[in-house]
Amino acid sequence: MSERSFEDYNLSDEITRALALLKFERPTEVQSEVIPSALENQDLIVKSQTGSGKTASFGIPLCEMIDWEKENPQALILTPTRELAVQVQEDVTAIGRFKRIKALAVYGKESFNKQEEELEQKTHIVVGTPGRVMDHIERGTFCVDEIKYLIIDEADEMLTMGFVAQVEAIIEKLPLTRVTMVFSATLPKKVENLCHTYMKKPISIQIASTGVTTSAIEHSVIEVKEAGKMTLLKNITVVENPDSCIIFCRTKGQVDTVFAELERSNYSCEKIHGGIVQEDRFAVMEGFKMRNFRYLVATDVAARGIDVAKITLVINFDVPVEKESYVHRTGRTGRAGNKGKAITFATPNDSKLLKAIEAYIGFEIPVLEAPTQQKVAVGKNAFDEKVSGRQKTKNTIHVQPNKDVMKLHFNGGKKKKLRAVDFVGTIAKIPGVTADDIGIITIQDELTYVDILNDKGSLVMQAMKETTIKGKKLKVSKAKSI
Repeated sequence: MSERSFEDYNLSDEITRALALLKFERPTEVQSEVIPSALENQDLIVKSQTGSGKTASFGIPLCEMIDWEKENPQALILTPTRELAVQVQEDVTAIGRFKRIKALAVYGKESFNKQEEELEQKTHIVVGTPGRVMDHIERGTFCVDEIKYLIIDEADEMLTMGFVAQVEAIIEKLPLTRVTMVFSATLPKKVENLCHTYMKKPISIQIASTGVTTSAIEHSVIEVKEAGKMTLLKNITVVENPDSCIIFCRTKGQVDTVFAELERSNYSCEKIHGGIVQEDRFAVMEGFKMRNFRYLVATDVAARGIDVAKITLVINFDVPVEKESYVHRTGRTGRAGNKGKAITFATPNDSKLLKAIEAYIGFEIPVLEAPTQQKVAVGKNAFDEKVSGRQKTKNTIHVQPNKDVMKLHFNGGKKKKLRAVDFVGTIAKIPGVTADDIGIITIQDELTYVDILNDKGSLVMQAMKETTIKGKKLKVSKAKSI
């Protein structure tokens, strides 16, 4: 941890106030290395593991250097996934809030016309996926004439997902006088070639770590036959009893299967993969950040862009095919000084994939025995108690102005196939209400309780009298107690 302070960078009062509000006390190692050079308009190649604070390392200097008066975008941040684009946009907006920095996220499967309307207004920073960004540039809806800063985030993932050609096409459209910063957990040869082709005397910054994964994560592998994975998953979750856990699967079909089985077993869970509509994916992510459910079943689409504090356990239900994916998956835990565990289920057919991963991360993953029935039995009471208990809401980067809470009662629950994500997605669409205003959601068989924060309870109750949830009209009232 750096001994420096954010005060050392002579940041403006607006940025300093925002950092204080976000409880950014001391810069992380990557922030200490990047911020001074970025403030001097240096081209940078930054190799830093996930969870190291790199978004703020470029977000702080960007917000500091943006000229608020200018109408056209001055910075472009490219990300490989929609989820990461939204995460970065939210973080940059939070850092630049007192400077009134407008950061706009653009990505596919979202209304092009709506994004076009936003781009016609004053916009300082555009965060987006390569395909949609290029689409806007080619159609003339995104003016890049005043772009002074280009950030390529998760460059290795851009390569893995086949975006390099699109990234290069975008770069060719940008002013030559720009500053370019590339951030990546790993630096494959193709990423290095990209950097040296389009950057001017870049400074290389490499943040030391134990291999390519952090020592804050306890790695292990359990050998299992394919047919035994679901039983093993349930046993592991009982023994570990995590507060927050991501279960990674290789395919959308596998995610659906695992989620359905966990839901049948009364787990507090949701799922996310590329086959789920974008609006629902965002609602799921908001719910996970707010701890409305404990288990998230996901494909690699969710491995980037999840920045949730204190995820204690990552389970690889399937060994990832790409060795880089192992780093990105397991990097969802052990973040920001916290400890975490990563447990991988490996079948006899996974030996080659596992060896490739071990060669890549630089160490052999310890083999664990599956938990014994006795150990599972010992942990069952504590597990059941947590399952039946209510989850405490956890806020994201946003700071809630106050905590005035109204508990609302809805006459529908599990028997009407309603989930927390349905309530979050519907309520967050009410004008004047965001996901940050939604607290604990408790779903029972016939009814649901939702805590509405920040004195928004009356507003939500009135709006929900005229609004359906998942096509169902529910009676809503102020709850007395539960």
